[in-house]
Amino acid sequence: MSIVDRFRQQKFLSAALTVATLAIGVMIGTVINTGVLADKSDKPVTDAAPLVIPSPVQLSNDFTALVKKMEPTVVYVSTVTEAKPQRAASERPRRAPQAEEDADEEDGMELFRRFFRGPMPEGMTPQGKQRREGTGSGFIVDPKGYIVTNHHVVDGADKITVKIHGETTEYKAKLIGIDGELDLAVIKIDVGRTLPYVPVGNSDAVQVGDWAVAIGSPFGLEASVTAGIVSAKGRNEVSGQQFQSFIQTDAAINPGNSGGPLLNIKGEVIGVNTMIATQSGGYQGIGFALPINTVVKSYNQIIKTGGVTRGSIGISWNPRAVKPETLKALGATHGVIVETVTPGGPADKAGVKSEDIVLGINGKDVKNGDELVARIADTPIGDKVTITVDRNGKRLDLPTVVQDRAEVFKDDPRFARFRKQEATPEVEATEAKFGIYVRPLTPEDKETMKLDSDRGVVVTRVQEESFAGEIGLRENDVIVSINRQPVAGIDDIRKIQSTLKGGDAVAFRVMRPNPFAGRAGNTGPRFASMFLSGTLSK
Repeated sequence: MSIVDRFRQQKFLSAALTVATLAIGVMIGTVINTGVLADKSDKPVTDAAPLVIPSPVQLSNDFTALVKKMEPTVVYVSTVTEAKPQRAASERPRRAPQAEEDADEEDGMELFRRFFRGPMPEGMTPQGKQRREGTGSGFIVDPKGYIVTNHHVVDGADKITVKIHGETTEYKAKLIGIDGELDLAVIKIDVGRTLPYVPVGNSDAVQVGDWAVAIGSPFGLEASVTAGIVSAKGRNEVSGQQFQSFIQTDAAINPGNSGGPLLNIKGEVIGVNTMIATQSGGYQGIGFALPINTVVKSYNQIIKTGGVTRGSIGISWNPRAVKPETLKALGATHGVIVETVTPGGPADKAGVKSEDIVLGINGKDVKNGDELVARIADTPIGDKVTITVDRNGKRLDLPTVVQDRAEVFKDDPRFARFRKQEATPEVEATEAKFGIYVRPLTPEDKETMKLDSDRGVVVTRVQEESFAGEIGLRENDVIVSINRQPVAGIDDIRKIQSTLKGGDAVAFRVMRPNPFAGRAGNTGPRFASMFLSGTLSK
């Protein structure tokens, strides 16, 4: 018998064995099944008592009482962000400085994610019709409608709406102010009535092991409640932001909880749920909340001035490089070793130098960098403090004037996203809505574009599905004229709009930046002139 024949014979025997095994299994199953059915009785059962559903009785405990009281104070926040051009990675601002700066601080956010919404969809282009919608949480702290949430919940939003638990109405919210470094925002709604609000607790009284309750809208599921304990306090290494020192909890927190309250068992807010540590993007037992005592300081400044100012003297250090042995070798028992001094800053003017050891402020010892930052940040702008330093074993007292942190680091691009900017008015008329935001030309714009006159306004944004978007207007276009009528400012556009009605033809003459200008081999102009036109809808 050949090898091929033997192979065929073995293959046949294997198949036959498999079929036989299956047949035996089916027979056994049938026998067992019929055996069970054989014991079934057709007679009614007389010795079994029917089950009875008891009358509804609410089982009260501390958690249910807390939730009933606090649920109406927690709100659902939704935002809409119109599509904007994406900047190149090299142009995106880095994290704000750790002033007084931690010189070697890394981002550290690979695992620690804010959990409000995902990144902008892939493929976003300046001409795209896409927009980003997000949801988060917040809580009412004032009966007049003031709400605390996270800055990243509303960051960059063109529209913010708030929904109160148990209601279907969505209220338009106004952004009162932000504290970008703390990741805090204050918004306000007007509902025409007094609102319930969350009582403020004292986060300094929180102890590890205390009960903690989180309320929010994870994945858009409004008024979801989870409970756990306080797992740790003073977690300041998780975000890379100097002023953030978190309460850690194992109360379940997920995307959408961001900005919601963390409550103690008395129903007092002790923190603002801000971020989680995760490798999956969802809850893994580790959540972080900003302590309410820190939040209150920031909130009180925001409602007064619309923002937050912090003091700075303009120095940086590397907290990871300093060990007790380092200080001992340098002849010090405590303090902060200065790595760099901001040129022209308060410390520079006072005579502080690199490798000085800051020992104290106003005669009181400074143990570490966090203490130095906290004390300087809370010092009123313009106040004079005495910085005591050790320089090569010699003790020096250096009078220093505290300045605004934003001013000290004004040349740092990482501070740009938190810097106050003047609101750009929207160009809008009653009859014809172009759907654009514009700003006046600056001297730098005129020099760059080589303009011979003061005519023109710069388009800063084009609204989705607007007339301007339909005819092809883009961000950074410069509108020089409309229907041959010169445009020198925002008022000119409004005047022209007031003369138009539905069905009228409109032609914009614009100067558009040439993206290839200045590249090797391209000798074209930096800006190209063109007409963009269309007919207004009736």
